[in-house]
Amino acid sequence: MIRDDIKAAQIAAMKAGDKESRAAISLIQSAIKNRDIEERVKAQPMEDDAMVVEVLQKMVKQRRESIDMYVKGGRQELADVEAAEVAVIERFLPQQMSEAETSAAIEAIKAELGASGMKDMGRVMAELKARHATTLDMSKASGLVKAALS
Repeated sequence: MIRDDIKAAQIAAMKAGDKESRAAISLIQSAIKNRDIEERVKAQPMEDDAMVVEVLQKMVKQRRESIDMYVKGGRQELADVEAAEVAVIERFLPQQMSEAETSAAIEAIKAELGASGMKDMGRVMAELKARHATTLDMSKASGLVKAALS
């Protein structure tokens, strides 16, 4: 489980005296704990690894947006801190699908559903997320789906 890998990395970072990694991993654990609390009230909680991957992907996205803002604002030292956090977070994410693999998955789903135009984009995206959410960046996949359906 990803959660166990994160806990083991936290212990290793503490033993090694790696303050930056330890701080980033603490942020990860905090975000996962918050999501656990949110999931308690749901009738049908998500599978654990899928939920953890979703939290990690959201954290990476937030930090990439922060990096863009810091660079535009001339605060490179803050952008570097965020980039270091992204590197730590990405260690726990499963290998992402390549663009070619993503396109192949989209074409397979498109053929299965009989999708022909933009009106079917929601159905294709929902099926793509159901099958490949943990190994796919949905924001990039959205553009590929749009291109495939137009």
